[in-house]
Amino acid sequence: MTDATGHRFHTVDVFARGDERFTGNQLAVFHDAGDIDAADALALTRETNFSECTFVAGMTDGGYDVCIFDPAEEIPFAGHPTLGTAAVLRELVGGDSGVADGDADAAGDGPATARDADRVDELTLNLGVGPIDVWVERTDEGAAGDSDDGRGEYWMRQIPPDFGETVPARVAAAVLGLDGDDVDGEHPVQAVSTGLPTLVVPLSSIGAVERAATTEPAYGEFIDEYGGHNVLAFARGGVDGGDLHARVFADWAGVPEDPATGSAAGCLAGWMLERDYLGGGPIAATVEQGYEIGRPSRLRLRAERDADDDPRVEVGGSVVPVAEGRVL
Repeated sequence: MTDATGHRFHTVDVFARGDERFTGNQLAVFHDAGDIDAADALALTRETNFSECTFVAGMTDGGYDVCIFDPAEEIPFAGHPTLGTAAVLRELVGGDSGVADGDADAAGDGPATARDADRVDELTLNLGVGPIDVWVERTDEGAAGDSDDGRGEYWMRQIPPDFGETVPARVAAAVLGLDGDDVDGEHPVQAVSTGLPTLVVPLSSIGAVERAATTEPAYGEFIDEYGGHNVLAFARGGVDGGDLHARVFADWAGVPEDPATGSAAGCLAGWMLERDYLGGGPIAATVEQGYEIGRPSRLRLRAERDADDDPRVEVGGSVVPVAEGRVL
């Protein structure tokens, strides 16, 4: 193992509900991390007890080299770490490199913050799945969910969805501890991946989503047969103004339930486009997640077909800074 002592990190809440701290999904971003080996990165991720952490190693071809770890292993892609890392690099680090270790602001009474002149509205992260572009969107009035400082919403375009096997509804119901009629029989349960595989399970009601919980031995049998998958259960409508209400379970990765899952949301957007779930045509929807575990989150989804009829999936949301520190 290497010595990670002295490395600076920031924590942010990703897919937050507007500018509210302590909503959304937590992320720690470690800077100048090229000398942190995989064993230490995994240990630091487990120490935070977050679903993922990122480690920014440097730059290649104008993009930031980033590794993502969950409590089990390094993974090639995840949604909230992608947006959260981009926000930290843009707002809290600054400068040309985006990874240089900085000090507190000149006044000495606040976190290090990139100067407005240093901020760019688009960044590229080099991840395991390849380069992912992240950009900031605003409207004349400020993007929905903007913080008071006009932070805007962060968006990414995910790799095109790969549609895998369909899974019998009875299997999905057993995995989630539900009855067969809790699964929406009009649409298939299907594995989809935009970098991480997700089982998309349409349910018949928000009540069914609220009752869902991965259940043994059915969950273990599913993982044994189909491999590691996030399980996304969702239904139409919301409890807080959303278009869809969802939960995501990732026990296989050491995350029993995730507060906000950008990769799974991208899979859902691609699935809805493919299955005409919202009536056909382009998709634009807000997903609620994390409400059952006290981390209300809001994820924005867009999906449409390009000129070649290939699906194009984008996921966005708010990112709120929370803390900074150093490894002792």
